Amino acid sequence: MPKQSRPEQSRLPLFPLNTVVFPGGRMPLRIFEQRYLDMIKQAIADNTPFGICAIREGTETGTPAVPYPIGTRVHVTGWDMPETGILHIDTQAQERFVIRSLHTEPNGLLIGTVDEVSAEPATAVPRELELAIEILRHIIDEYGADRFPAPHDFDNAAWVGYRLSEVLPLKLSIKQNLLEMNDSVTRLRILAGFIKKQIN
Repeated sequence: MPKQSRPEQSRLPLFPLNTVVFPGGRMPLRIFEQRYLDMIKQAIADNTPFGICAIREGTETGTPAVPYPIGTRVHVTGWDMPETGILHIDTQAQERFVIRSLHTEPNGLLIGTVDEVSAEPATAVPRELELAIEILRHIIDEYGADRFPAPHDFDNAAWVGYRLSEVLPLKLSIKQNLLEMNDSVTRLRILAGFIKKQIN
């Protein structure tokens, strides 16, 4: 029997945060801890990604936090150091990954051995969920092109769901559940239900 192909594992430096980053999103970050300054400088120098994971236990600073097992790979798209020791970066989120094992470096940086999670296929937004598109259009008009740069993909249920998941006032654990889902229409149904409750 032929061997089944598995997703290729890779080592990825991890940045646990009290937020969830969704594929295709943009996330500005302010970096001041030495372990993360070193990580970002390396990522910029080598043009390599790092991973952002929501924190399951612990805090963003000090002792390494325990991350949720699924996070999102991001690339640095711009940086600035307005004062010594504080780095401002812009990041672009790419594909999701699942952590298979964790290793802590001497400086406290977490390194994950990770598998990629397959990207969700583009799926049309069902007619009964088109309210979600209307709401997202209003939000994008309000936030502007800096937060939501073109191209916009309003016909793609995964893209609409990811963007709504970023901006709606949902608990961290709910956002994490939405990230981990592989069914873009179910995600959108959940979000549309939340929006309707807020409107009524």
